[in-house]
Amino acid sequence: MRSSPVCYANSRDVRAEYRDEETVEDRNERKDNASSIHLNYKPMKEIKLKRIYDDPSGDDGYRVLVDRLWPRGVSKEDAKLDEWDKELAPSTELRKWFGHKEERFKEFSQRYREELKDKKEPLDKLREKANEKTLCLLYAAKDPELNQAVVLRDVLSEGK
Repeated sequence: MRSSPVCYANSRDVRAEYRDEETVEDRNERKDNASSIHLNYKPMKEIKLKRIYDDPSGDDGYRVLVDRLWPRGVSKEDAKLDEWDKELAPSTELRKWFGHKEERFKEFSQRYREELKDKKEPLDKLREKANEKTLCLLYAAKDPELNQAVVLRDVLSEGK
């Protein structure tokens, strides 16, 4: 690696620092190492969010209900589920505390993420499905932006 000067300027300070420049050889070596680490990496397909009350469609992919309680007025036949994953739903206590109140969503998200840290195996299973085909997380909540499926999708996408 070579060093080259980099200048920073703002209203109070002007300074020069040296930054390492990557040579072509360095870059090629880094790419070789990176590709050997990620040989089995496959990008996730799409993760959709959908209300369980909406009609199923052909492009939903693998349909998973992520509510702890079965939604009112929906028959298991009409739901056309591939899976009902109660284990990944928020705990009863957290669900009741949240009550789908907008002002509680940020804290709900943090607490739900904490609960999900103990669910590595079912999360990995859903990630595998998402690597194979479109994954559709189904929820019963009325608000499409303030529900557990939004948080779960983000956790699955982050891969943590």
